[in-house]
Amino acid sequence: MILALLHILFVAPLFFAIAFFRSTLSVWAFRALFGLGLFVLLYHSYKFFLKLSKNSSGAWVNAIHVLLVAPLLIYIGLEQKEAKRAAYEISIMVGFAVLGYHLYSLVQQLNTIHVD
Repeated sequence: MILALLHILFVAPLFFAIAFFRSTLSVWAFRALFGLGLFVLLYHSYKFFLKLSKNSSGAWVNAIHVLLVAPLLIYIGLEQKEAKRAAYEISIMVGFAVLGYHLYSLVQQLNTIHVD
């Protein structure tokens, strides 16, 4: 539940902010996105290979982070205001995907909690 809330409250808004404020972001913000992208890449690569070695069905989540999220953050962090418009459009789509998936996950978790 904490993971879902973290993504709803911080990750989705981050992707929306990247897209909406792209022309006004400062250099330090772009550097932070680059660093975050590297962190996501390393962390989720590690988790992906762990899950893959255990034949876990959840490896796809880490694969999405490695193949989509991390490269997007790294690209925007490197190119800064020169990044292609498509990268910012993809940021909006990722933001909505994060919000929708984790809201759904949160509702599912709340529906499985039984209060006696």
